[in-house]
Amino acid sequence: MLEFREPLFLWISLLSIPLFFVMLRRGGRIRFSSLSMWAVKTTSFRAKTSFIPALLLALSFVALSVTLAGPRVPGGVIKQHREGIAMMLAIDKSGSMAALDMSKGDKEQDRLDALKDVLGDFIKGNGKLKGRYDDAIGIVSFASYPDSDCPLTLDHVTLMQLVNDISIVTDREESGTAIGDALGLSVERLRESESASKVIILLTDGVNNTGYEDPIEAARMAAQFGIKVYTIGIGTNGFAPVRLTNPFTGRSMMRQMPVELDEKMLTQIADMTGGLYFRATNREGLEAIYEKIDALEKTKISEDRTTHYDEKYFWSLAIGLILALCGLILRMTYYRRMP
Repeated sequence: MLEFREPLFLWISLLSIPLFFVMLRRGGRIRFSSLSMWAVKTTSFRAKTSFIPALLLALSFVALSVTLAGPRVPGGVIKQHREGIAMMLAIDKSGSMAALDMSKGDKEQDRLDALKDVLGDFIKGNGKLKGRYDDAIGIVSFASYPDSDCPLTLDHVTLMQLVNDISIVTDREESGTAIGDALGLSVERLRESESASKVIILLTDGVNNTGYEDPIEAARMAAQFGIKVYTIGIGTNGFAPVRLTNPFTGRSMMRQMPVELDEKMLTQIADMTGGLYFRATNREGLEAIYEKIDALEKTKISEDRTTHYDEKYFWSLAIGLILALCGLILRMTYYRRMP
């Protein structure tokens, strides 16, 4: 949009109106005893258009006042500095994650697969979830032992591939839930990050029943390093359906599995680190939880604004000079007056 550096100079253009009428006045008079010899019924083209020099000079005055006002077009340049969040996703992959209480519609889906879908929307963006494009995200999956599946990375395409590669453990010796070890490993991965904001999202459907590190001690260590932990307890209350294969007949069958979740411990971990505890008993609840976390943990954006201007006074100056020159030339030649 065109703007003016000194818009008050535009008021000078109003002087062009009296200037126009002043220049229309005749320069002198010749007295005659009779005007009958000059009586002509028709008026020449030059007489009809004699106002043109005055008009050109008045318009040149307007153009020069516009030049003084400094017409220009701003060209703003905005430099953005985006400060992302360092985030570790601690994902439970113990055998209980095979429960089907997170299914959507008629399609059976276990807890881990439902989580993968929601994480995909959380990381890449979909609907209300805007995506975490500026965040460095890593993965720790755990059952009886924690695994560092992916270090902190901005390569979210590879990250999602690694998320999708996580599978529920099938060996009974590995089907425990080492929440303390998983949390401790996540803290270790975040500890050396230079990000000002560090977050762990810990999701589990069980209790801490194996491992070497106590979850509360791991939470205390997270708090010391300024790491916020959001904990999510996933699964229905009471019993959850699980599809099993009969080892004798090979037929698939549905069984009800008791749900055991240490909500008190998960709440304590969140409170100690400044995070929040959420409970997801169905797929919609899980999606809503990640929407809340997405809204709570926002990427910080700062802007440095610098503005340059494309000056346009050259054109108004050139037009003003051309109009003034044409007006003066016509006034002294074709529209010259005598005396």
